[in-house]
Amino acid sequence: MAYADQQMSGNKITALIIVAILHVVVGYALVSGLAYSAFKKVKEVTSAVKIEEDKPPEEPPPPPPKQDTPPPPIVAPPPPISFNAPAPQVQAVTTPPPVVAPAPVVLPPAPAAPPPPPPPRFQPKGASPKGSPANWATSNDYPSRALREEREGVTGFRVSIGTDGKVVDCQITKSSGSPDLDDATCANVRRRARFTPATDGEGNPTTGSYASSIRWVIPKD
Repeated sequence: MAYADQQMSGNKITALIIVAILHVVVGYALVSGLAYSAFKKVKEVTSAVKIEEDKPPEEPPPPPPKQDTPPPPIVAPPPPISFNAPAPQVQAVTTPPPVVAPAPVVLPPAPAAPPPPPPPRFQPKGASPKGSPANWATSNDYPSRALREEREGVTGFRVSIGTDGKVVDCQITKSSGSPDLDDATCANVRRRARFTPATDGEGNPTTGSYASSIRWVIPKD
């Protein structure tokens, strides 16, 4: 049995060697055929190329001989031209435009003036003080603090007067510089001032106003 196995192994090795030799022969035949075909094509291309030799360049023809050219004739310069001739004077004739007389303007008649108002039956009068305004503020009304500090001044005022002749309102129009002197001015005028009321054009009493001033002077002993 062992002998039979060894004989079969030897047969396999022989078969493998034969197959390898066949592959080598076939490969060599293929390579040789391809190389021969390539060599044949290269030979055909080489035989088809024709190499031409370079010819030497042709020499250019000699230039024609020079001809003698006669000199140009001498021409005298033209005489100078003077440009100082005076320009012709052009006189412009101005034609005045025709005078058109303006059309007369007709003004409409002026409207009649309104009739003057009737004269008042009475002459309007303003309010007038009763008695002397000097009695409205005396030295006894001097504010004590202003007296101690010896402050003096002039206070201007304006009062509104009702139809009954009494003071309705008092406003300071010029300050003396001391608020207590200004306050004393309006306080005394409100308390003591009395007026004859103002009247209108019909003689009826109406409201009015009165303006004056009080000078505050420290009394001398």
